[in-house]
Amino acid sequence: MTQYGFYFDQTRCIGCHTCSVACKDWHDIDAGPVNWRRVELIEKGKFPDLFVAYTSIACNHCAEPPCVKVCPEKAITKRESDGIVVVDREKCLGNEECNMRCLNACPWKAPQFGPEDNAKMQKCNLCLDRLEQGKAPICVEACPMYALDAGPLEFLREKYSDIGKGIDIPDFEKFNPSLLMKKKQK
Repeated sequence: MTQYGFYFDQTRCIGCHTCSVACKDWHDIDAGPVNWRRVELIEKGKFPDLFVAYTSIACNHCAEPPCVKVCPEKAITKRESDGIVVVDREKCLGNEECNMRCLNACPWKAPQFGPEDNAKMQKCNLCLDRLEQGKAPICVEACPMYALDAGPLEFLREKYSDIGKGIDIPDFEKFNPSLLMKKKQK
């Protein structure tokens, strides 16, 4: 099976949030708490020894996705053809009925719920509509610093030689996320 995923270059990200805004716009997500892609600030140290970096994060389409395992209705599945984790919102019970099991299981908080009553889960699907047209996900296309890329992991590993575990990315080994990173050094 080919596994699709993301590449993120933490050394290039300036925290502009263009990726997350483009995602919300492309997927017609209302202004508010739902963000399929988020940019998180990392601050460490004390003056004068400070470190600042950003992490752009979405669903990591894990090899062993914890959200799939805990969904009582099997509304979340991993596609066999490309390893992309997708959600069938028609099958989802909603956040009140299932107590947000998928969100609580995900160390990256990729499952998202809107503010409406008994909201159905939603999340990054690697822009399947765009992939089927031979285009990159909208976050990749929108990034002005070229900090994001997406595609088959074998291709991304060949294209980028300096990959490894990013700073403050929990549970990397446990769930084997489909995320390759070039981390910013102190």
